[in-house]
Amino acid sequence: MIRSRGDSGELIDPSVIDTAWLVLAAALVFLMQAGFCALESGFVRARNTINVAAKNLIDFCIAGCLFWAVGFGLMFGESEISAAGVEHGWPAAFFLFQLMFCGTAVTLVSGAVAERIRFGGYAVLAILVSGFIYPFAGSWAWAGLDGGEAGWLAEMGFVDFAGSTVVHSVGGWVALAAVLVIGPRHGRFDRGAAPPQPDSLPLASLGLLFLWFGWIGFNGGSVLAMNGAVAPIIVNTMLAACAGGLAAVTCSRAIFGRPRIDGLINGVLGGLVAITAGADVVGPTGALAIGALGGMIITPSTLLLARLRIDDAVAAVPVHLFAGIWGTLAVALFGDPEMLGRSWTEQLRIQAIGVAAYGGFTFAVSLTAIWALSRVMRLRATATEQQIGLNASEHDASSAAHDLALAMEERFRRGDVGESVPVEIGSDVEIVARQYNRVAMRVKSDTARLEKSVEELAVARDAAEAANRAKSAFLANMSHELRTPLNAIIGFSEIMVKQTFGALGNDRYSDYAGDIHGAGTHLLGIVNDMLDHTSIEAGKVDLNEREIDLAQTTETVTRSVRPIADRSGVNLRADSDPDQPLLSGDERIVRQILLNLINNAIKFTPEGGRVEVVTRLEPDNRLAIVVTDTGIGMDRSEIARAMEPFVQLNEDYNKTHGGTGLGLPLVKSMVKLHGGTLTIDSMKDHGTTVIVRFPAARTIAAAEAAD
Repeated sequence: MIRSRGDSGELIDPSVIDTAWLVLAAALVFLMQAGFCALESGFVRARNTINVAAKNLIDFCIAGCLFWAVGFGLMFGESEISAAGVEHGWPAAFFLFQLMFCGTAVTLVSGAVAERIRFGGYAVLAILVSGFIYPFAGSWAWAGLDGGEAGWLAEMGFVDFAGSTVVHSVGGWVALAAVLVIGPRHGRFDRGAAPPQPDSLPLASLGLLFLWFGWIGFNGGSVLAMNGAVAPIIVNTMLAACAGGLAAVTCSRAIFGRPRIDGLINGVLGGLVAITAGADVVGPTGALAIGALGGMIITPSTLLLARLRIDDAVAAVPVHLFAGIWGTLAVALFGDPEMLGRSWTEQLRIQAIGVAAYGGFTFAVSLTAIWALSRVMRLRATATEQQIGLNASEHDASSAAHDLALAMEERFRRGDVGESVPVEIGSDVEIVARQYNRVAMRVKSDTARLEKSVEELAVARDAAEAANRAKSAFLANMSHELRTPLNAIIGFSEIMVKQTFGALGNDRYSDYAGDIHGAGTHLLGIVNDMLDHTSIEAGKVDLNEREIDLAQTTETVTRSVRPIADRSGVNLRADSDPDQPLLSGDERIVRQILLNLINNAIKFTPEGGRVEVVTRLEPDNRLAIVVTDTGIGMDRSEIARAMEPFVQLNEDYNKTHGGTGLGLPLVKSMVKLHGGTLTIDSMKDHGTTVIVRFPAARTIAAAEAAD
């Protein structure tokens, strides 16, 4: 015989339909395990979802075995059911139903300490709750349900119809003790740290719906029979849940200025937990009031815990402990006195005693036990393990989102944000990975373009600096080149004006006039060189094409500069084949090329040296001018600088040999105008050979043969 919990409490002989209803109710309560799994997985971060699911699985496995082995006997003692065993109809159904309640009490703890308790430590905690704390404390209120001797709180008149205190507050007290001993998640309360964001509120909402549906069996099945009390109890359960959700949304909107989904979810749960203690003794109005206040206290109590730096990952303590305490006390405030059998004040006193007894025992035992466990085993995951995520650190498992986050973090750590990340086809983060790779490719291409621009700017800067140095050198050279002939012109002309040596018929005036002429000629040459170089560089020079006898032109130019070579003590010789083909080009410019090359060679050849000028037809039908000297020469590294405008290789060259530094650069520009090439071969202290080659198309005989 068992005691019905819905009508008058008389002993009844359970029928087949009662057994069937209890089995169905047990199945509904078991579905709540799926609800808790989905709810907690949705509330935690992605890197811990697998770990949370694993804990929800293992704690029910532990609870099932331990409740069968020791828990059921500890909770209900010697009774008809325990004597008959759980191998037959009603006893098996009753055991099954009570097993689901034990599993529920245990799994409440996993959400509160999620994301930092290690899997092994949680398994030991599940053993403690299912094997001792829940069945021992549960016997105080429910020990007489199977027809055996009632527990001491039940004898006193304590009412907890379906477990606001026996199941939910017990789990809540253990959860509170666990979070206090284990501590908050790494970085949870660091200065400026934002609260961790849930991985999936839709998944948490689905978990709530599973729980809500399962509560039909949780409260409706607690009648332990299929009678007229079942339907009203289920109605009260539904009304309280709805009121709790509405009250929580109103409260969160008042506090945060907007309705929070996590507040709505936990508000519904708070209403369900609160009504569980008195669903059989209150009416619909009372159920609405109990559920509304149960939902309303969730958000403020969650904020209070955060202010106290108590880290509850899924608000398990506010929902199951605080709402459970309220629901247990609300039995006296809203319950029918006739059904309770005593005044509301007396019932409130008894309810308060029950709440205090459960709280004192459960919190003290669990706090002491968890603290002792923490001394002998590592319950808390390290900071590194928490940052990696318990999916990977505890189970060597991961998720597509977590793998993507790790890949991004690795590229950030290496400073290679332009490198793409792996794309897991069909995963929920495939589009994120693809978009990241698009951004990475853009960053990489933009970086390469910027690097190229920086290199080009560096080259341009170097060129500008070189031009600036050349300009400074040119101005320094010009101050010397222009000052000397100008001083000569001014000085000699002043002597002639003053007739210092007497009448102008004196021979010395003739010498000075020659010096003035030479200085003026020198200045004119400098100006002409500068104008020619500037015009060529600006592209303003057009060739006056004609046929040129290169051998004859070379002989003429050589004769004109021979006096200079003689004064310098340099042996100047020209050697050209008179029968070589004619050259098509600008005769004035070709003469200037020869003059610059020969003068340059004479200038840098010491006394006693030799300068040789040769024109020749090369095997590829190109006409060439070759000027060879035995002068001071250059290092190979100096040849490129010698081709830059206004550049003197060193101060000794400048002071000893003078010049504007335009000789070779001007020749190069003039040769380029003709489409030719200029090469220099030189050796320090051994001399220099300069070769100018005109294109074969400018060789008249070759061009005619081609035609």
